[in-house]
Amino acid sequence: MSTAFLSRVTLRRDASVRAIAGLLVPQGEGHQYAAAHQLLWVLFADTPERRRDFLWRQTEAAHYMLLSARAPVDTHGLFEVETRPFAPVLSPGERLHFLLRANATVDRMTPGRPRSQRHDVVMDALRRVPPGKERAAARAQVVPRAMAAWLARQGARSGFCPDAGELLVRGCDVLRIPRQQGQGKASFGVVDVEGELDVRDPALFVPALLRGFGRARAFGCGLMLIRRAR
Repeated sequence: MSTAFLSRVTLRRDASVRAIAGLLVPQGEGHQYAAAHQLLWVLFADTPERRRDFLWRQTEAAHYMLLSARAPVDTHGLFEVETRPFAPVLSPGERLHFLLRANATVDRMTPGRPRSQRHDVVMDALRRVPPGKERAAARAQVVPRAMAAWLARQGARSGFCPDAGELLVRGCDVLRIPRQQGQGKASFGVVDVEGELDVRDPALFVPALLRGFGRARAFGCGLMLIRRAR
């Protein structure tokens, strides 16, 4: 595997950048993610033919973590960038701690439709619980179970095994991204999970980290941050 790069990127605070900070980091989470979707691309779009080959995660407004195939280049002087090579040397059986923000989905066949439809895994699981107070009460148990099952499926094809007993759901929300030219909003579920996993096959796992997990990867989902478990 060629070396990738893990970067901590922060919008600069000098006067020239502060003057346009409201445009680059607007108010509202959905607006911030829509802006970052385009803003962070300037670090990699060196030619018109480039395709997106990086993952990102907003840690707070104007602060981001990036995992990329190429080192970011700040030609516009907008950011403070700290970059280091990302080439983890892992062994089968090694235990890692992870953080992941994911748009987790599952495909289901619907009667009368020739093709499967994509569903958010949390909403898919909650639909099986009667609506009302029972569903609200069950949410705390349903969300971790749904995410544990989804992560297990990811791991089965990506060379790792998550520890369902160590999984913590840090957040579960719907992100609404404004569409261009005022054409409504795109909505998708976002779940923040933290836990531990065992590496099964490093040759599968490391490339999977670079591809990301789940969908909406262009909008700040899919980046799994890892460190060795203590």
